[in-house]
Amino acid sequence: MLSPQWLDELRMRTTLSAVIGRTVRLTKAGREFKACCPFHNEKTPSFYVNDEKGFYHCFGCEAHGDAIRWLTDQRGMPFMDAVKELAAEAGMEVPAPDPRAAQAAEKRASLHDVTAAAQQWFVDKLASPEGAEARAYLKRRGFSDKVVREFGFGFAPSERQALKGALSFEEPMLIEAGMRIEIEGKDPYDRFRGRLMLPIQDTRGRVIAFGGRILDADAHGPKYLNSPDTPLFDKGRTLYNLHRAAPAARQSGRIVVVEGYMDAIALANAGIAEAVAPLGTALTENQIELLWRQVERPILCFDGDNAGQRAAMRAIGRVLPMLRPGHSLSIVRMPAGMDPDDLIRDKGVGAMEELLSSPASLLDTLWHFERDALPLNSPEEKAGFKERLLNHVEAIQHPDIRALYKKELLERFSAFAFPPREFKPRGEWKKGSFNAPPPRISPETATRLKHATSGGARDTLASAVIHGLLQHPGEIARHEASLSQFAARDRNVGPAIDSLLAAAEMLDSRSQSPISLPEGLPAPPANTRFAFLDKGSDPVDAREDLAEAVSLLVERPALEAALAEATARFETDPEGAFADQQRLLKRKLDFEARLGQMASRKAAIAADKNSDAAQGTSPDSGQ
Repeated sequence: MLSPQWLDELRMRTTLSAVIGRTVRLTKAGREFKACCPFHNEKTPSFYVNDEKGFYHCFGCEAHGDAIRWLTDQRGMPFMDAVKELAAEAGMEVPAPDPRAAQAAEKRASLHDVTAAAQQWFVDKLASPEGAEARAYLKRRGFSDKVVREFGFGFAPSERQALKGALSFEEPMLIEAGMRIEIEGKDPYDRFRGRLMLPIQDTRGRVIAFGGRILDADAHGPKYLNSPDTPLFDKGRTLYNLHRAAPAARQSGRIVVVEGYMDAIALANAGIAEAVAPLGTALTENQIELLWRQVERPILCFDGDNAGQRAAMRAIGRVLPMLRPGHSLSIVRMPAGMDPDDLIRDKGVGAMEELLSSPASLLDTLWHFERDALPLNSPEEKAGFKERLLNHVEAIQHPDIRALYKKELLERFSAFAFPPREFKPRGEWKKGSFNAPPPRISPETATRLKHATSGGARDTLASAVIHGLLQHPGEIARHEASLSQFAARDRNVGPAIDSLLAAAEMLDSRSQSPISLPEGLPAPPANTRFAFLDKGSDPVDAREDLAEAVSLLVERPALEAALAEATARFETDPEGAFADQQRLLKRKLDFEARLGQMASRKAAIAADKNSDAAQGTSPDSGQ
């Protein structure tokens, strides 16, 4: 296995601009290099390479990575091949693999020869007179010649010994590769007969298995038949068409999961290249991880009938325990009785694109499915509905996501099950207007808040947020869920946040007056980037700025924990850990950029005020 330390040494010895400069014309820009992005079409350079930090980044399409990622994404190299090439250039020796792993790899290589030869034979048979019926079927489906070639369609004749007679491999190899079936007491025979054939390929584009569609409606056997699991092929760890869909997904920012490989090909035929399909099974945990390596919210596309609904819920059941910050699924339901191919043929690719542009969230799909599953006319039926929702919530392993799902679903349930109550404000009416009581908090809460903002926090962002909430107490309830997440993770500032949330239940959320403590608070952090701490700032702008600061406060510990987890997985899963680490480092850059944007907003506000003062006007003067 490749250790994180060894990979870090490889990156340190590699000059990234030299690697990228072989295929992209780079121009010096200060301490960096810039170019037009090779991952998307553009006329103004937004692609930057930083040798000191060892990464490239495009501010247009957000492509991001290091030297290894460049070779895997831009040149399509497998992870280990990219590592070996860079190691050779850096004069480093790649750690020797386990001898047993090397032996297994040699065995797989020989089986690749079998599947490659079988694929060529199937393609030749499709072009022969025997393939006339299969060619007619493809024509009826409207598949272009380009798609037929690209996806490698072929044909398997009906004879039981045809493939055996055509290929020069020993019987045991043909059986182990899944091309022949062996039954005790009988002669082996070809697995695929009388079928339109499709190769199933790995992420490097090598044929590892086959799928066959029956052409004779009266023939016995399943409509679709896939290869069995073999040393090359594990159907639960393979997604059909991923090697073509992954590059397309990097361009479009999405990946679409359909129910079968013919649906994936139909989408590609219509110009939607980023489609994949599981292979005869419900979506597995391994397949979900493969999808998350491409995008953070894959779009699952299911038929609109009851079977499609059940398939969607099976996928949701698999993914709920796996949910982590930033990663989820989106769901698209096809019109009843239609699959993607039907919709495209009847209404055009625009109708399909319209569906894909507005998928439902996983939470929305869960809510609507359980709400519509059974009648909800009695208290007992409504209680059963609530119980089903909470059972789904309990399956979520990530504590923050579980808490947020629970809060959101319970709020929806309350709004659904109970009629709204009339609001009766507390306070006094004077001359036709309501005077809310001033905000008050307990002495104990005041003590904790003073500690958190006088050095106990040891954190400018946390201290600034606390000061901001005291200045704008109406925002405390608005951010209750996010602040609760942070309080659960931070042992230092958490008690103060918890106390503030508890106190907020007794405050009038409509009050615009800041909360004042008996002896006051220490001054907010000096020279901060947070406009909401400035007296006299616009209340609407201040609340929006405070909301962004709360979001950043909550996001940071989750991001740091995810980075630590990805680094710890390098020992057991170097390729997957590397991909996750790169994605998380990009999110960290985004985090820092958002902090910088807050400073920019504050500077812009200050500049506007200075300009108004210089001209003798105010923003509200109307001049």
